[in-house]
Amino acid sequence: METDSLLTGTVNGASGDYGSWSGSDHRGAPGSRRMSYSVARELCSVERDSDDEDLYIQQAVVFIEDAIQYRSIYHRVDASSLRLYRWYYSRICQWSLGLTIAVVLLLAFVERPSSLSVSSDPRNRSPSFEPPCGFTESIEMICLIIFCLDLAVKSYLIGWEELRKNKWLIGYTVVISVSIIDWVLSVSMECDERLRVRRLLRPFFLLQNSSLMKKTLKCIKRTLPEIASVILLLALHLCLFTMIGMLLFAKTEDPKKNGEWELHFRTMPDSLMSLLVLLTTANNPDVMIPAYSLNRGYSIFFITFSVIGTYCLMNLLTAIIYNQFRGYLLMSVQTSINRRRLGIRAAFQVLSCQGDQQAAEERVHVDAVLKVMSRVKMKSYYRTAITTVRDDTTSLSQFRKIFDELDKDCIKEHPPLPQYRSPALQRLQVIFSHYYLTVLGNAVALANVVCICTVLVLNSEKSTAERDSCVLEIINLCFILYYLFEMCVKIFAFGWLGYLSYRNNIFDGFLTILLLALQITIFITYRLPNSQWDPSSHGVMSLWEMVRLVNMLIVFRFLRIIPDIKLMALVASTLLDLVKNLRAFAGILVVVYYVFAVFGIWLFEGAIKPPAGTSVLSNTSMENITTNFSMECGTYEQLGYWPNNFDDFAAAIILLYDVMIVNNWQAFMDAYSRYTTEWSKIYFVCWWLTSSVMWVNLFVALILENFIYKWDRSHSCSVTDVERIRYETSVQLMFREQVQEPTEEELLCQLHQHPHLHLQW
Repeated sequence: METDSLLTGTVNGASGDYGSWSGSDHRGAPGSRRMSYSVARELCSVERDSDDEDLYIQQAVVFIEDAIQYRSIYHRVDASSLRLYRWYYSRICQWSLGLTIAVVLLLAFVERPSSLSVSSDPRNRSPSFEPPCGFTESIEMICLIIFCLDLAVKSYLIGWEELRKNKWLIGYTVVISVSIIDWVLSVSMECDERLRVRRLLRPFFLLQNSSLMKKTLKCIKRTLPEIASVILLLALHLCLFTMIGMLLFAKTEDPKKNGEWELHFRTMPDSLMSLLVLLTTANNPDVMIPAYSLNRGYSIFFITFSVIGTYCLMNLLTAIIYNQFRGYLLMSVQTSINRRRLGIRAAFQVLSCQGDQQAAEERVHVDAVLKVMSRVKMKSYYRTAITTVRDDTTSLSQFRKIFDELDKDCIKEHPPLPQYRSPALQRLQVIFSHYYLTVLGNAVALANVVCICTVLVLNSEKSTAERDSCVLEIINLCFILYYLFEMCVKIFAFGWLGYLSYRNNIFDGFLTILLLALQITIFITYRLPNSQWDPSSHGVMSLWEMVRLVNMLIVFRFLRIIPDIKLMALVASTLLDLVKNLRAFAGILVVVYYVFAVFGIWLFEGAIKPPAGTSVLSNTSMENITTNFSMECGTYEQLGYWPNNFDDFAAAIILLYDVMIVNNWQAFMDAYSRYTTEWSKIYFVCWWLTSSVMWVNLFVALILENFIYKWDRSHSCSVTDVERIRYETSVQLMFREQVQEPTEEELLCQLHQHPHLHLQW
């Protein structure tokens, strides 16, 4: 009952690890339906009652749906269980479960300390809204009840024997139990407790709901030994250069030569942290300036350290993660293909039991296949391709060939051009459907952007009241009229359906209509070209604000050139595929962010408090900030990082993001080590390793794999073929040539190990 979201490009909600391809010897559960197969000749004999025929159809429908969604078939197959199973995996049920998970995760923004305030800066933060005790707790209890129902349904569908083997469902049970106990304690203490353990456990609900997130965690676990070897090399590299640095920059009798020692190499921890930050280039060249100002030869030490650590070892780490990631994807595709083949084989087996034939070769009536396909939930183009069966009966090989369509992605076909009888209209259609019209449109869009840039440069020193917005508005009107003309002639040439079949036309048309509506609104509101009208005192938005909105849309519309440039189209399609294929990795990142944010609030909430007398003025330059304390240059206080704190959940998320970017992350480490303890640096280093080293490298690996595949396929393609490639790209196609098809013996072996569909040799 797993759904591989990466492979299908959709998120299918709850998915449990209810068995794997390797499998084990499964025993039947009492009360499960018994079937008997003679596999030696692949004959099927079943003692049937009047409801058997419909039951076979239901079983085949569910097995095929499992194959489509790459789910395991190891679940109950009696009539009532199949109805419950299909209801559980229905869209409304899965969306409801996903919404419940989202709600329980979002509670962290409302619970104390609440994030419901305009600013996170403690110097001017207004009191945030604190919900009354019992408000968030009631919502949370409803979510926990839904999770209990989810657990009960999953446990029933797979059976007790499988439940005992499933570590994720056991963990699900433990997390729900601990959350309920912690909830009871919270309510009994009138919501006054500081530590809520269930907050830390909430990301588990997201993890257990996605099989691909579990596979990603397994991939990370499998990669850890290789990563550990590189991290050990990094640690050795750091320690070696730390000792060399302390020897090079030891304290001398001359205070003028102690700058490097005083700032960066005073103690062993200071030296280690300075070089660790240098590994991320966040403090380069600041860390070497005191020594470099005395002797340029000292730069060799820092350059050697950066070349070995940053450019060799860190990139080696990226290579290792990419290699393991590719192996993980291949293994994931192999498992998914095996599950699909097993689901199709199981559907054929139960359908072959429907007939009365006892032939040497099992066959399935086409009527039964069509009846099953009419009930299966699948995309329309799959159904159309699969239901083109001409024979009266279908053998196993033919049955498999029918469902080979599931391994193909949809290729978008554009509708035919409309037919015009008039020769003049036909000539106009040829002109307006030509590629050069698109080139001309791109040139006009470029000219429009250039005009906007020119006006912005000329008016850069003027205030909004001094700018003559009427001139720019008239210029934009001329271009918008051309955009409207271009849209109309394309609709004439391609027809409505043909025009809307191109995504760039939809993008163009939507922005053109929006620009035209804004233009009409401006003319009605300000009666242009009356330049003497004072727009700032009229209407909800001033003329400049409306013109600015128009200009932003025009600049955004300039992105239409992307599909017409091959390399840009390739990069853009790769980014679009990332949105589809990155959901599991984004989920892992959400989990990691959530856990570290909760830990950060527990450890550092309210740790940094601005000194009395500090305030934030409208102009935040250092000359206009009044303070009664001295600030060292480059510190948390001097840089004005007060809004970056752990005082609430939203602020903690932003601070963790700032540290993940590793720009000036040493300022946060230094501040929290001064306000709390030196051990706080361990927290930030762990976050850097988890986010910047692990997750960012996984992200790079996904981009590399996706782009390399598309680059290899599109190297000999024209510009117009790139959009077609984007429709064909999916992870299973990327590795299709390397996947091995399971043999008939392997499929039968797995089919006979089904815990609820009992087979006898």
